[in-house]
Amino acid sequence: MSMGIRKLLGGAVLAAIVSTAALAAPPPGHAGNPVFPGWYADPEAAIFDNTYWIYPTTSLRYSEQVGFDAFSSPDLVHWTKHANVLAMKDIAWAKKALWAPAVIEKDGKYYFFFAANDIQSDKEVGGIGVAVADKPDGPYRDLIGKPLIDAFHNRAQPIDQFVFRDDDGTYYMIYGGWKHANIVKLKPDFTGVEPMADGTVFKEITPAKEYVEGPLMFKRNGKYYFMWSEGGWTGPDYSVAYAIGDSPMGPFKRIGKILQQDTTVATGAGHNSVFHVAKDDAWYIVYHRHPLGDKVGNHRQVAIEKMVFDNDGKILPVVMTTDGVEAHPLR
Repeated sequence: MSMGIRKLLGGAVLAAIVSTAALAAPPPGHAGNPVFPGWYADPEAAIFDNTYWIYPTTSLRYSEQVGFDAFSSPDLVHWTKHANVLAMKDIAWAKKALWAPAVIEKDGKYYFFFAANDIQSDKEVGGIGVAVADKPDGPYRDLIGKPLIDAFHNRAQPIDQFVFRDDDGTYYMIYGGWKHANIVKLKPDFTGVEPMADGTVFKEITPAKEYVEGPLMFKRNGKYYFMWSEGGWTGPDYSVAYAIGDSPMGPFKRIGKILQQDTTVATGAGHNSVFHVAKDDAWYIVYHRHPLGDKVGNHRQVAIEKMVFDNDGKILPVVMTTDGVEAHPLR
């Protein structure tokens, strides 16, 4: 491409063209990164009925974030878009900024946790809500008609929720922006929260001063892994770090970053989720990143890489690629 055409197109448009070209021709048997077209962020990864699902934030201006799309795949390579599985028109209290889904299945129902309105104080309406559907692709409907969490507790903005089921069947929600993370115990029907064994309802488990947002928890070999995002979400320094603890409440001591920008591949890599394929103990990290040369904060795309542990259970640094992962069918 000539320099004249590059100047005419501009960085953002050129990045989108380069990204689309890369998406159109991944190596044989690989997904390619980004894994599907469009501006999406904050991907939630889930496996339902031998199918991979990704539920991302629609990465547009806050006023245009009025619904969620979902994507499904039998093998991590071939993805099907399911448009508008949860729409703002079906959430009476939501006005803008639908963010960061967390989706789980329980007793044949699918529960879709989300943040809305980007509230800046307890005087505003918004926070974390929950919707329900009979199928992974919806349509989802508001479960309780109001936010599940609608205020700042321990100075944590009520956004970026993740739902974790422990081995004893207890469901916890870990959430929080503005550099603070809380854990709460969900009621069995997900209509609210209830006190934990020590009487605490909103327990702060912020793992490190570097914590910003995007918490995630999973359990492996009896240990609780807590992952989160650091840096600024619009900048190149956005990244993922983690800690390991002996309970969902921690304490968690930061081990270090495992995903960050690669100036030859992409920048702003963060807000992750994971796939765990139990049949062969395969792990994948799902995250968003910015195309090289693109300075528009909302131009984020979803990518998948392998996630590998060493013999001590530490997560090895993630190698960011444009090739993506090889096919891994679940059936």
